[in-house]
Amino acid sequence: MADPKGFLKHGREVAARRPVDERVADWQEVYPGGLGRALLPIITEQAGRCMDCGIPFCHQGCPLGNIIPEWNDLVWREDWEAASDRLHATNNFPEFTGRLCPAPCETACVLGINQDPVTIKNVEVAIADRAVELGLVRPQPPEWLTGRTVAVVGSGPAGLAAAQQLTRAGHTVAVYERADRPGGLLRYGIPEFKMEKQHLDRRLDQMRREGTVFRSGVAVGSDVTGPELQERFDAVVLAVGSTVGRDLPIPGRELDGIHQAMEFLPQANRVALGEQVQDQIVATGKHVVIIGGGDTGADCLGTSHRQGAASVTQLEIMPQPGDERPSGQPWPTYPMVLRVSSAHEEGGERLYSVSTHEFLGDDEGRVRALRLVDVELREGRFAEVEGTERELPAQLVLLAMGFTGPERDGLLDQLGVELDQRGAVARDDSYMSAVPGVFVAGDAGRGQSLIVWAIAEGRAAAAAVDRYLTGATTLPVPIAPTDRSLMV
Repeated sequence: MADPKGFLKHGREVAARRPVDERVADWQEVYPGGLGRALLPIITEQAGRCMDCGIPFCHQGCPLGNIIPEWNDLVWREDWEAASDRLHATNNFPEFTGRLCPAPCETACVLGINQDPVTIKNVEVAIADRAVELGLVRPQPPEWLTGRTVAVVGSGPAGLAAAQQLTRAGHTVAVYERADRPGGLLRYGIPEFKMEKQHLDRRLDQMRREGTVFRSGVAVGSDVTGPELQERFDAVVLAVGSTVGRDLPIPGRELDGIHQAMEFLPQANRVALGEQVQDQIVATGKHVVIIGGGDTGADCLGTSHRQGAASVTQLEIMPQPGDERPSGQPWPTYPMVLRVSSAHEEGGERLYSVSTHEFLGDDEGRVRALRLVDVELREGRFAEVEGTERELPAQLVLLAMGFTGPERDGLLDQLGVELDQRGAVARDDSYMSAVPGVFVAGDAGRGQSLIVWAIAEGRAAAAAVDRYLTGATTLPVPIAPTDRSLMV
């Protein structure tokens, strides 16, 4: 155990963010000097709050099965090398999850029953960043090669985790990415102010040094067909994500100025990284409306602030969550409570219990407003509240209502995989699709989910592929595909 009285002596403390007026003027992370460095003055005390519970429910709350009490103890003792080893034993990319994961481990923390939980996510990213500073993150090439080859399609967190595990097991792995640079949504979906791409590039360099080959700018399904991959490689891992955005087919949808969030965010990310984007969708000087109250909507919000929007309003059809855990979502489940991201701190308005009836246009065919109505839940269904219809000005509307599944045309049709009732790629308990030798990891098989689930599934799928190719595996298996742990 770390400090036996730590949870009695210290309250929960998180790193202070940069002032709003400073951080909205650039694209750097919202923490001074980066999150890991901002945490160092407080992190040993925070790790010391861990009680090293007899039954550490944080393990079950984490899909990766991170051994959280052990690295909390090591951080409290400032044994950063041992803490890094323990953390990396279960998580390939803790600097990603420490910045982007919503931390279900913290809602399962035993201390959280009657106090504020341990800052597990902050401890994790502090270890990861400190390990980099101390030169502890090194390539781990395999001692020998198996002679087997694997193609991983998609370079998001699931694909990267699967590729790194398989490379370290001795297989020859090629990662295919249709974008010009690898990283998937980590590169072009996650804004720079949430995770600077230096963290991603550092991991990609580590993977290249280990032997993983990246083939960017290759659209599998057109540049290379699915059958060609099957012929070239002994196994294929589909980690193509859930990329088909949920649409809003209401009157006026055809108007100019209405875009999916993933049309808007990648362009902004490219420009923030110094690239040129022709005909970029920008929020500058516009009244922006974001439909959808989740993380993608918050990313659009923070991006719109930095582009100089005249106003930003985020709409959510559900009622506003409370500040306290609902009675129907007791500890240690992941509760629906009001969460305030760094983007919400920066401004904008959040409207709850509203539905969009229609997009209204001007004489030039561009959106000028939304017609809204308040709704309320009645017997499990949304009902409109009479007399609440109104207009909300908008020159840019961003749809951030989630994703419905992977793209079906092209690769999936060529391979002949089956889809489940949710539109995801069907698979068995070994992550294999209906096509022998074709495996599925991450959102493509699970449906839209969290980065921590993507990494966990990539690791588990890698173990299944290794077993398929060699008859046995020593790679760890963190989860089963049907196990949703304590997540809602």
